[in-house]
Amino acid sequence: MINFRYHVVSLAAVFLALAIGLVVGTAAANGPLAENLNDQVNKITDEKQQLRDSLEQSRAELKKNADFATEVAPMLLTNKLQNKSVLLIKVDGSDSGDVNTAAEGVAALLGTAGAKVVGTLTVKEKLTAPSSSAILLDTAESSAPPSISGALPNQADGVDTSAALLAAVLVGKAGTPQVEGTRTVLSAYESNGFIGLDGDFKAPAEAVIIVAGAPATGKDANDRKAALLTLTGRFDLAGRVVVAGLSYGGLVSSVRGDASVAKSVSTVDNAVTAYGQVAAVMALVERFGGKTGHYGIGDGASGLLPKTASVTSGS
Repeated sequence: MINFRYHVVSLAAVFLALAIGLVVGTAAANGPLAENLNDQVNKITDEKQQLRDSLEQSRAELKKNADFATEVAPMLLTNKLQNKSVLLIKVDGSDSGDVNTAAEGVAALLGTAGAKVVGTLTVKEKLTAPSSSAILLDTAESSAPPSISGALPNQADGVDTSAALLAAVLVGKAGTPQVEGTRTVLSAYESNGFIGLDGDFKAPAEAVIIVAGAPATGKDANDRKAALLTLTGRFDLAGRVVVAGLSYGGLVSSVRGDASVAKSVSTVDNAVTAYGQVAAVMALVERFGGKTGHYGIGDGASGLLPKTASVTSGS
């Protein structure tokens, strides 16, 4: 009769056989498996190094291109905007750091061209928010100088009214004195969180370069895009405008997609690069010469740079 001891011994034998089988099987497969894993690791390591080398090469090429653009800029721009006054506008957003860097590059090149930057105005996200329309209207009505208030758009669009007011006090023909009450207008919009200011703004500018980044996102993105296009249009009515985008998209694509605005506002879609910054200033030279163009590498661009242009006398 089979007793308990027999069952214990049998179970022990089964587990022992399983253990021996696992050891033997692992030992048999260990060589090929380990070799295969080593091959895969080595392949991934090689691919990673190739990508790293390619990235470093691309960075080196970009630096060379930037250095080249910086070196040729004086030959292309020196004195082309002599004694011209320019307003810089930056559009705040998720990539404000890159927008600031691009704006600094454009400002430096404007100096090379002989232009004077009267100041830098930053468009805050609050200004383009649909919910701001009512307070924008209130701000315009309460701060507009008597000489301008009667000429403001008579409608319920806070962005349009405010853009018209800001353009009226910040942009004008050469030699035009500053509009009385300009500082009051700017302070009102700044204190309400609609704009940021950097500069003296002691005289109106003859032209504007708008530096814009990535397109707006979120449920109100289309409204914000429309607001920026409205602002651009109002400054265009007051003077010459160039939109310098960090990439194709956002304000650049909005301008190029509007047949009316695209006829009088020039665009550059790669202002994140030194080439794009040179192109933006060259495009402004071209605007003073009465021409409009679209430059960069995105849809609608006619080339990387405008043809060398000169400001016509009396323009």
